[in-house]
Formats: sequence, C-alpha cells, structure tokens
Amino acid sequence: MKKRQNIKNMTESEIVAMAKKDKVYFGELYDRYFEQIFRFSFKRLGGMEDVAGDVTQQVFIKAMANLSKYEDRGLPFSSWLYRIAQNEVSMFFRKQKKNYTVAVDENRIQDLASEAKVSTYMSMDDQSQLIEMLNGLESDHLDLIELRFFQELSFKEIAEIYGITEANAKMRTYRILERIGKKWNSSK
Repeated sequence: MKKRQNIKNMTESEIVAMAKKDKVYFGELYDRYFEQIFRFSFKRLGGMEDVAGDVTQQVFIKAMANLSKYEDRGLPFSSWLYRIAQNEVSMFFRKQKKNYTVAVDENRIQDLASEAKVSTYMSMDDQSQLIEMLNGLESDHLDLIELRFFQELSFKEIAEIYGITEANAKMRTYRILERIGKKWNSSK
C-alpha cells in the first residue's frame, strides 16, 4: 500500500521511467489512461463497446511491450497512447473495410461552425446538416476534426499522434475547416 501512495505523488515522467525498469509500475499508467483511451476508441468505433474494449486492451499491451522505445518529448504520455489507439482503430477498419462516423457533442459543434466560418448561430437543422457534412468527410479529415474539436486535443498532441509537426497539424486542420466553410456557404 505504501508503494502505491508514493506512486500517486510521482509525476507522469517519473512513473514512465519506473515502468521502464519494472512493469509493475505500468499499472499506474493503465489506471490513469484506460478510461480516456477507451472513450476515444469507443467513439471512433461508433459505439461498439466490445470492440472498443478489445482495441483498448491491444493499445495497452502494445504500449507495455514497446515502453522501452517511448521517448519523452515534453508531451503527455497519453499522446503516445492516442497514436497507438489511432493505429489500432484504423487497423480494425481496414480489416473490416468499414467506414465510421464521429459522435458529436452538440456543444462543441458551435465552436467548429465558428472556426469554419459557417455561422455564428446554428439552428438544430443547421447543426444536423453540419454533422451530416462531417460524416461525409474522408476518414483522415474526420479524425483531425474529431481530435481537435471533440476530443479537445492541442495541435501539439495531434502532431504527436500523427508524427507530424505542430504547424502541419494546424495547417491540415484549418484547410479542412476552410473546405467545410466553402462547401457550407455554397450549399446555402
């Protein structure tokens, strides 16, 4: 019990360093991040709970197996886990050859609309149309929008997940938003 209390006072970097030496400490990382990685997978998989559980399990198995390769680059450890989760979800869909849609938090849709210069106020019909438009995006574009607006990740975290620069993550996201805005305005 005393060992566990000491872990609670450690920084994430310290826990990762300890877990690299002794896998017992990996349990703390699992406890800290399981729920958010499961939610991420669950949303990506369109609410398939069993599959999300399997994918999340694979994420942590791969993370533990490859922990020695993890390098702290000043980003949260969760960014690395998100990248693994993104790959696992993509692998699932490649195997299944299925498309998927994003579950949208309606409070966040206003922020997205504003960033895409769609509208300052959106009726419920407008929101539904925008959600439909999002669901029609290519999966990699949808991923970026979901990570930024619905998972509320920073551009730095998104860059880490995709293995690109922060500037590139920002540029890609804003190009997608620009396309959404143009498509929206041409349809009105």
